[in-house]
Amino acid sequence: MRGWRVGVPGEAHPALAAAAVAALDAYTAATAEHDRATLAAVVADGADGTPTMRIDVLVEDAILGALARHPVNVLTEETGWVDHGSALTLVIDPVDGSANAAAGVPLAAFSAAVAEDGVFTEALTVWLDTGRSWWARAGEPSPLRTSGRTALSGAAVSLLRPHTADPGAGAAWWEVARRAARVRILSTSCLEGALVAQGATDAFADAATDTHRLVDIAASVVLAEAAGGAVRDVFGRAVELDTDLTRRWSGVVAATPELADELATVLREACQAGRDG
Repeated sequence: MRGWRVGVPGEAHPALAAAAVAALDAYTAATAEHDRATLAAVVADGADGTPTMRIDVLVEDAILGALARHPVNVLTEETGWVDHGSALTLVIDPVDGSANAAAGVPLAAFSAAVAEDGVFTEALTVWLDTGRSWWARAGEPSPLRTSGRTALSGAAVSLLRPHTADPGAGAAWWEVARRAARVRILSTSCLEGALVAQGATDAFADAATDTHRLVDIAASVVLAEAAGGAVRDVFGRAVELDTDLTRRWSGVVAATPELADELATVLREACQAGRDG
């Protein structure tokens, strides 16, 4: 089975569904009504300290408006932590792949995970340009299935771009590229994680650059594990709920725990060797 569907699943948590619908509607309107320069204009700094594009604000504002009717906490890329005293928290990336979206490259996603008392229990990622969606709830059967690959040799791997200014990160990136059969750079971590859960690619990773925020990888924790895969951090840090968006991970999403562990080890060891010279 393909594991994905078109549209927002009816069985999703109401707050999660409302956020996704608002994101789809706002994204469609924004890309139809504004030119690329307007969408790409930096209008603020996000909660993580990185620049916020206008397209991020347009979509996030719509999501927060839709969630006003749902008494859940929200952790979102631009606004940060919104505490409503609930046991439920939505960890949201309104537009993952903002630069793609603003430029007209059709590779951007809405992605969110539900945390209950700090534990990720449900996730939804929606490809904003097509409406294709991936949903899972922890502990329940899922049509999602990874490729099942257990070894890096011969694998198809998506990576964030190489950071050659850091000799360790550059060495890590090229070591994975040397061992893998295929490397892709899509510049949308949430979508790439969903493609691992679907079995379309074997793994996705940040090559030891500590680029990922929680909003970039939270949904993959649920989606990948429901499909038989695993999520790791290159440096062994737990991927857990934290309201501090300045916290970073080097995330690895892989088809199996074996591949996730191997990929994290290869990246960590190559990074250290590159820094040691």
